[in-house]
Amino acid sequence: MQRTLLVFRPPFAPLLLLSAALGGNAFAQGAPPPLGPPPPPPPGNPTTLDKVRLGKTLFWDEQLSSTKTTACATCHIPESGGSDPRTGSPGNVNPGPNGLFGDADDIGGSKGVSKSLANGLYDADAIFGLHMQVTGRNSPSAINAAYNPLQFWDGRATGTFTDPVTNAVIFPNGASLESQALGPVVSGVEMAHTGRTIPELVSRVSASQPLALSPQLSADLVPFVAGRTYADLFDLAFGTPDITGVRIGEAIAAYERTLFSNQAPIDSFLGGNTAALTQLETQGFQLFGAPITGCAVCHAGSLFTNQSFQYIGVRPQAEDIGRMGVTGNIGDQGKMKVPSLRNVELRPRKFHNGRFSTLAEVVAFYNRGGDFNGPNKNPLIRPLGLSPQQQNALVAFLGRPLTDPRVATATAPFDHPQLYMSSTRAPQVFGNATAGSGGFEPEVIALEPPLVGNPSFTLGVQSGLGDAQVVLAVDTDSTAGTPFGGATRYVALSPNLQIVRAGRMIGTGNGAGWKSVSLTIPNDSGLVGQTRFAQWFVLDLGAGHRFAATKAVQYTFF
Repeated sequence: MQRTLLVFRPPFAPLLLLSAALGGNAFAQGAPPPLGPPPPPPPGNPTTLDKVRLGKTLFWDEQLSSTKTTACATCHIPESGGSDPRTGSPGNVNPGPNGLFGDADDIGGSKGVSKSLANGLYDADAIFGLHMQVTGRNSPSAINAAYNPLQFWDGRATGTFTDPVTNAVIFPNGASLESQALGPVVSGVEMAHTGRTIPELVSRVSASQPLALSPQLSADLVPFVAGRTYADLFDLAFGTPDITGVRIGEAIAAYERTLFSNQAPIDSFLGGNTAALTQLETQGFQLFGAPITGCAVCHAGSLFTNQSFQYIGVRPQAEDIGRMGVTGNIGDQGKMKVPSLRNVELRPRKFHNGRFSTLAEVVAFYNRGGDFNGPNKNPLIRPLGLSPQQQNALVAFLGRPLTDPRVATATAPFDHPQLYMSSTRAPQVFGNATAGSGGFEPEVIALEPPLVGNPSFTLGVQSGLGDAQVVLAVDTDSTAGTPFGGATRYVALSPNLQIVRAGRMIGTGNGAGWKSVSLTIPNDSGLVGQTRFAQWFVLDLGAGHRFAATKAVQYTFF
């Protein structure tokens, strides 16, 4: 490791003189080395190829969620820097503490699952209704998470891993990934029905065919899955077919430990290849480490984080108490974990609340000294007075130099299966709704996989007349849209018509009604490739016609 600033070509000499005049550089005692492998796993969870592949299978399997719509990977896509490509887009916003959409405290979060019960039926959420709920924080990157002694923005997943059923300590330290892995799978917002337990998760995994929802597996998983059951895969990874919560956490952690990105241009640069960065990027590197910015104090070393928790003035300090929620210390109010900046340009949203989408916005935020003040604000966050050229240099450095091309292109070890929810296997909504009383259009909710053998294929309806009678029509054929009791009908009403009498809508008033039904799809391979069409009809005489109706939904069994 070099003990002085890296030697640059003559154009950088003025910048070095400026750095010296300002009292030196965070890298003056030696630039950090290229990023090395992450810390070793806890001794009781040795990394093996079969365990890594089992963890990858579990991580990318949407069947681990109660609704079979959300995998661990759903919010941690490599090509998005290990974060969620949906964050901040329409439908992926949490209204924040005031519960109102469209104002300053909105949060760019991640869609999780529709609020549901253990029986598979939906339970309307006060904010999101039957739609997928959205998390209250931006998804942190799963890439390079293996270096973190604590996980989540508030650090609540520690290195001590306990059996979630018996509370026995499995690993006393070094196991934050194992601890983290078993959090989202029982979260009623992220992946679980209300009150889900780890034994229920184990039952789901045991009953599922590995990655049965994925249209395309990654090359390494094709021979690994190869018609095996999950019990078979656990046998390969652990020596016995027992499926437990502890083993699920261990396998997912083993996979995540392979997701470290140490082949970015910055690694070549820190290894002595000064040509790995352009002149502007190198200027940004120098500014990053200079006292004029103070960036490298918190975003330190070759991982570009010192793993501390800081309040930087993104939002008012009390709006999200952050680390204080774990420690109970008022001095930690508003503090969030300092993230690694590797692959940051690939993440669609930055900061814990997803406030900014571009690196230029982030640099401008720091240049003005943040947007809010509070007793816990880090004093390094103050107006910097950087020129536009200096800000451009920082933006340049934070982009390509910190991005591992394997991450951006999803090549090994960042290759992965395709998710069901991003494929044509997911139900497709079409046609037009027919409004009911008050002008409200009933809305069909169709998200879950029409997988042969699925014992709980749930379809929902919302925004209809409360307490009104509602039925679901399912047919093998469709029409282009024909009149039916004042509504526009898209199911054909053929001899194959199935009427599901759902009863009365839950809720009271115009547009306040909702309902769901859970259908059993027979475990009949002859159904594969067959298509069904479904549409909800709400008895609503007050609208001036007999029925209000949703759009239709088309789904094909696989």
